[in-house]
Amino acid sequence: MPGQLRDYFVVLTDSAAGAAAAGQLPVPGAAAGRSAAPDATGPAREVGDTLTVAHPSGRPWVVARPLVRRVSHLARGEDALVLIGPDRVPDAVLAGILEGARDRTGLERRLARLPGLYHVVARLSGRSWIRGTATGLRRIYHARHPAAGTIASDRPAVLARLIDAPLDESALALRLLDFLPHPLSRRPVWRGVHETGAGYGLALPVAAPGTAAVPGPTEHRWWEPPPGELPLAEGARKAGDAIAASVRAHVGGLDRISCELSGGLDSTALAFAARETGPASLSLLTVAARDRYSEDETWARRAVEAAGGGTTATTARNHGAAPAAPNGRTAPTLDHRAARARNGHPALDHHVIPAGDAPYFYADLASTAAELNDEPLPVAPGRARAELLLGRARATGSRYHLTGYGGDEIFLGLPHAYQDLFHGNPFTAWSHLGGLRHQLGWPLLPTVKALLDRSAFPRWLAGAVTAAPQPVARTPLLSWGVRQSLHPWLTEHATALIAEEFRAAAEHAEPIDPWRGRHVDIDGVRMGARHFQAMEDIGMTIGLPVAAPFYDDRILEATLAVRLPERISPWRYKPLLVEAMRGVVPDALLARTTKDHMASDEHQGLREHAPELAELWTGSRLAEHGLVDARQLLRLAAEPFSPVLVEHSISSTVAGETWLRTAENAWPTAENAWPTPESATHTTPSEASL
Repeated sequence: MPGQLRDYFVVLTDSAAGAAAAGQLPVPGAAAGRSAAPDATGPAREVGDTLTVAHPSGRPWVVARPLVRRVSHLARGEDALVLIGPDRVPDAVLAGILEGARDRTGLERRLARLPGLYHVVARLSGRSWIRGTATGLRRIYHARHPAAGTIASDRPAVLARLIDAPLDESALALRLLDFLPHPLSRRPVWRGVHETGAGYGLALPVAAPGTAAVPGPTEHRWWEPPPGELPLAEGARKAGDAIAASVRAHVGGLDRISCELSGGLDSTALAFAARETGPASLSLLTVAARDRYSEDETWARRAVEAAGGGTTATTARNHGAAPAAPNGRTAPTLDHRAARARNGHPALDHHVIPAGDAPYFYADLASTAAELNDEPLPVAPGRARAELLLGRARATGSRYHLTGYGGDEIFLGLPHAYQDLFHGNPFTAWSHLGGLRHQLGWPLLPTVKALLDRSAFPRWLAGAVTAAPQPVARTPLLSWGVRQSLHPWLTEHATALIAEEFRAAAEHAEPIDPWRGRHVDIDGVRMGARHFQAMEDIGMTIGLPVAAPFYDDRILEATLAVRLPERISPWRYKPLLVEAMRGVVPDALLARTTKDHMASDEHQGLREHAPELAELWTGSRLAEHGLVDARQLLRLAAEPFSPVLVEHSISSTVAGETWLRTAENAWPTAENAWPTPESATHTTPSEASL
């Protein structure tokens, strides 16, 4: 089955051409070419799973297909507000935001009272204002339609289809790197499609009366990181409140929910926060590790015991998912009310998935065709493992699944921050760096040299990719980011494209923040949020909404607002998260300072799935584009323990290859229609085993 987009929205101009463009949108369960937008006869109209909010003229303004997300909308005269996010925002709240907003600035000031989880589409004085989130979890793209002018969407592939955009080979080559730093991460893989940067919004002007002539869009910054001035205690209160609000926005009012409980601090914090929302049933899922020295399962079992016990099983029968109400938020059933009444907390189930059941990385690569991500994402090689976990979660009857993704990026803090601290408090910075140096083995002189380096961001970006070997593990990390080496299987054509992209970007590049540490922290959060889209799309494939509540603007803001030496320390593990969850998570669980890794599963996956990788490189689409040397990749598939694969990860190349194959077959024909919601909630093999 070709990859599909199952959840999207577009914003159209108020013109006949804009209305005609709505007729070109993909629609589920119908032949290609049929309109996803019904003829609007009022402010809003819903047909099937497609909602259309109209311009005052009656033409389509916002056309949304919210398979998982909820659309809240309100109009007052010619002004209107649409919020697309995890929960329904009451009309009274929308009215309070819209009616007091005279301009874009006033609107954003009022929106700051809500969790930072929503796409925002507003019409003020005839101009449309569209923006995503500061974390980059919700993004905005736009393209120039030949007749309808500028069209905006949250999914670039939809725009690519509307304007018949070809792939951008340079952008595709960039995705073969292990990661893309700001601002190159904003390069969509289709020509003519543009991404609006996180923290910026898109303003669409009004068409001239009686014409389709619309001036081009303009971008405006709506978000600034707060200064780091708060003491830890005050910042922890704000962070704790933001975490609780984000979790409530996702699962508040749901009777049956699930959480991934790896045993780490992030997932443990979310599991206890989800428990506080009062569901009737809470299922916690842990994937056992193959490494006998792993501590995650031990800590996960401790968390379950501290939460009130419940049942723990390594195998379970499939009882089937309980039927959901139309809005998915149901009242607790009688047996669950009784269970909760006995101990004041949800009925708790703990499912430990045996290590032998969990696929290695690179398993079932053909399954990546089930989703069309916005771009190649290096998490694709782990898709089979993610589908197993989400399938088991769905089999418990869960209505919504929460994960701890984003916890590292937001709360861990990176060493680059000590560059910032050195400017205002050199003695504290050097003291902290001393502790860090001993933990990471950084030599003294290179550390001092890195600390005193004052290179501007454009200069760093110009040299951020090199043909030289990978930096050694003991290289101090205090610059604007991490320098990375080009993979040896990339062709000269690919390396030339990548070099030119970095050179061109460096000519005009500006950092996210003038301070290096804050720049790197925010860029890391946005990179992680971008990658999480793959998990969301897998959830839509199997019919289970999945969320990472930490990627909430309010949580990011609360973190950045804390004084740097108090939120990052070589002697404490995630001190802000620990203090934010104190009183919600038992102190014994907050004391964990270790973190497990899964590198062995990736290396073993190269051996276990060598035949699949060899098949992938046979007839490689990337090779057809002249970007990779397929013969070298075939040799490496036959030598999974090659030193080359120890130094260079193949994940991004695998992701690029599988994504390209999916993108080539992305659009349905009359014989290959879009899947219906029923087909998107099929029973997976992983469900049948639970």
